[in-house]
Amino acid sequence: MASTREIRRRIQSVKNIAQITRAVQMVASSKMRRAQERVLASRPYSEEIGRLVARLASQAEGQEDLPLMRTREVNRVGIVVISPDGGLAGALPGNINRRVAQLATEFRQEYNNPALPISFIAVGRKGRDFLARAQQPIIAEFTKLGDQPSQANVRSIARAITDAYLNGEIDRAALVYAKYVSAVVQAPTVLQLLPVQPPVEETEGPTPQYIFEPDATTIFAELLPRYLETLIYQPLLENVASFYAAQMVAMRNATDNANDFLADLTLSYNKARQAAITNQILEIVSGANALSS
Repeated sequence: MASTREIRRRIQSVKNIAQITRAVQMVASSKMRRAQERVLASRPYSEEIGRLVARLASQAEGQEDLPLMRTREVNRVGIVVISPDGGLAGALPGNINRRVAQLATEFRQEYNNPALPISFIAVGRKGRDFLARAQQPIIAEFTKLGDQPSQANVRSIARAITDAYLNGEIDRAALVYAKYVSAVVQAPTVLQLLPVQPPVEETEGPTPQYIFEPDATTIFAELLPRYLETLIYQPLLENVASFYAAQMVAMRNATDNANDFLADLTLSYNKARQAAITNQILEIVSGANALSS
């Protein structure tokens, strides 16, 4: 059994760790609530612009001539990886990275090309580090975007993937991110970015009639870049909320484990202390008996 002095040192170390994890948990909980509010506030806009694009797509002409919708033979693929910048988030970064590796395998199987070139745009440090360790080609990287990504950040990411698509560096682009479902569920999700695929218009109920000025085709062409930016902006917000939710849960589990370990150490300390006292009493009694005899 370890000495009481060693157990005391371990108890103090575990107490210090529990204080740190509890503090990180409280900070993450506060930031998660604000991030969750931003996610829920932006979702109606994302859904509405998707419905508008779907409505325009059903009436616009010459869509195959629009650069962002022009399809071609797929010889190169691009993947935008949105991941957290920070750590202490449990399995979240690993889940995103595994989904990225799985998606790359799916692309190669879909096009029956085991050597299909795949380039990456890394948004977030965890994804960038994973791709760098795997020695994957990174054509652009964006880190330290903060809890509230700006429109300038979104446009920079959209410009990087759009330029690669229009210049022929990639023939198809997808995006991987962690969708915020709840405080305990963050689902790795894949979005199709380029070529743009408008959502299917809902046909339930009477179909509203609209008058477009100047015309549906012109408006559709102008709206496509904004729609693409929305497909990037919403996942950025989802990523922030998912990160703080995962961090809060991970730190809560770490604090609970530290408290359980502290209870075990305290029990071991009491046993060791009791054993030491018993030994001292036995030594005193033995000495007294030796003197009396």
